[in-house]
Amino acid sequence: MRYIGLMEAKNTISQMRRGILEFCILCILEEQEVYTSELIARLKQANLIVTDGTLYPLLNRLQKSHLLQYRWEESESGPPRKYYSLTEAGQRVSEALSKAWGDITESVEIIRRGQEHE
Repeated sequence: MRYIGLMEAKNTISQMRRGILEFCILCILEEQEVYTSELIARLKQANLIVTDGTLYPLLNRLQKSHLLQYRWEESESGPPRKYYSLTEAGQRVSEALSKAWGDITESVEIIRRGQEHE
């Protein structure tokens, strides 16, 4: 019984991380244009470890949704690099998600602390 509870917790944690990955990517791109390996490094630095198999489909979906764009830049030490940045629509979505994140985290903390919402 104890093992099943731990497995369920790990599954829920995994779902939570996947659920916020898009928001985290948009937050990173709000700051600056980013090359894919830099994006992966920033996510790993924040303990949001992702694989190429997770990241690239998500970036493609965000690009097809017109939330981000990319440009190619020649590299001195290898193939050209793809740099991602937010579009105006992506900026608006990121701002809306930031507000929602603040509201959600506030609500969760209210529940965790057993307080009533003021």
